[in-house]
Amino acid sequence: MKAIKLLALFAIIAGCFTSCQKEESNNELPTPVSQEPTKEQLIKLSNMGVNIDEVTIKKVFLPDGTKEQHLVSGDISIPIDGLHEYSNMETLEGDNKQYRSDYLVAPQYRNIRVLGWTGAGFELTPRMRTGLLWAVANYNALPNTLNFTVTFGTDQSQADMVVYRVAGGPGGSAGFPTSNGKPNRYVRINTGLDVPAYSQNVIEHVIGHEIGHSVGFRHQDWYNRWSCNYSGPLPAEPSVSPAAIWIPGTPWSPFADSIMLACFNTSEDGEFTDSDKDALNILY
Repeated sequence: MKAIKLLALFAIIAGCFTSCQKEESNNELPTPVSQEPTKEQLIKLSNMGVNIDEVTIKKVFLPDGTKEQHLVSGDISIPIDGLHEYSNMETLEGDNKQYRSDYLVAPQYRNIRVLGWTGAGFELTPRMRTGLLWAVANYNALPNTLNFTVTFGTDQSQADMVVYRVAGGPGGSAGFPTSNGKPNRYVRINTGLDVPAYSQNVIEHVIGHEIGHSVGFRHQDWYNRWSCNYSGPLPAEPSVSPAAIWIPGTPWSPFADSIMLACFNTSEDGEFTDSDKDALNILY
């Protein structure tokens, strides 16, 4: 079935609840690791097109209780041990709008089995489960080659993507597809998202946004994060080099019209914009 309720991956700066909430909230359970990234790691992230202004190393717990060391930039979370699986991006010129990562989900991995975690300590709340179903339905409603199925439980053996709950403020975190063409495996949704201030649509939005990263989408405003209360003049085009990869066929715009903006607010409806739909259908 390809619909439950259309989904979205966006963020707008107007009408924020006190201030725009970041998709990229802290995603660790205990105290963050007191370790700084090396120069080599930062260079690698920069060459991948990741914003390196505030990169930290954090201990990320997986739902089975194991943990990994991750390089974290906002809601982008890359395992240190898997850093070699990502290549450098090319610098692209021209008018840009929607952006993708260096790798996409390969055709043989596009039937994506999503597991909503129900195990004690990391289980999705009832509203998070609903948000996951709505977000996946939005993807499945589009006429492309991505297809998602959702189950709930604790058996990861048949799952391509595991969505689970962690401690943190409103938001979530995820990684990108890697060089073998598989989607990012772990999507973390923060406990601070399931509070009365955030509607079911906002939860849908955040989960859809993190799934967007997991199938290869970058932040629309990766180059200056203007949706996170950026107050300076908007550049005519991205100024960071190397750039995230522009998706041909999507127009550049300084306006908030994508689920993949870095920050979101309490008015999100959880649905894709037309340009999001175009971007997904162009890539897949």
